[in-house]
Amino acid sequence: MALRLGDEAPNFTAETTAGPINFHEWLGNGWGVLFSHPKDFTPVCTTELGAVARIADAFQARNVKVLAISVDPLDSHKGWVNDINETQQCTVGYPIIADPERKVATLYDMIHPNALDNMTVRSVFIIGPDKKIKLTLTYPASTGRNFDEILRVVDSLQLTANHQVATPANWKDGEDCIIVPAVKDEEIPSKFPKGHRAVKSYLRYTPQPNK
Repeated sequence: MALRLGDEAPNFTAETTAGPINFHEWLGNGWGVLFSHPKDFTPVCTTELGAVARIADAFQARNVKVLAISVDPLDSHKGWVNDINETQQCTVGYPIIADPERKVATLYDMIHPNALDNMTVRSVFIIGPDKKIKLTLTYPASTGRNFDEILRVVDSLQLTANHQVATPANWKDGEDCIIVPAVKDEEIPSKFPKGHRAVKSYLRYTPQPNK
């Protein structure tokens, strides 16, 4: 059965370019992004791993650890990292899981036979400090992922985990949020002292609480 939002992210041990890891222990008390690749030395994935390397500081600032996975073996990964660093003008500092037996790929339902036979599709999982899956995305091999969007989702998830708000369409960090319906009108002044504006009884905006 496919993993769903709110499910516990399956734990695993694996060899990576940074040494062996136990996934849950490696995550610790922070957030995590696990993203998969069909194969080493593929063009779109090369640009993606480079893009993530270049915004590593942005993930670190949000207390998010990044972990990639490809079904090729460790020696292949190390050669691929050299190519990524060379062609994308970056330094890949995050681990890449070697999964030649497809154990992790199978655990996370990353193999979709109708799409890529026995190779992993390009999946993204965002995992919270409680080890629960907060977001899943699956891309076709031909479409490069937008990691600015992944960061935007992390910002939203971290905000809404701590405040009784949701984020509207195309929201970006620093913009107004929506007060969730569970908050009664009379509770708003104490919960949201920055003020609010009601467009409809069910659509109430407030400045971002943690800014």
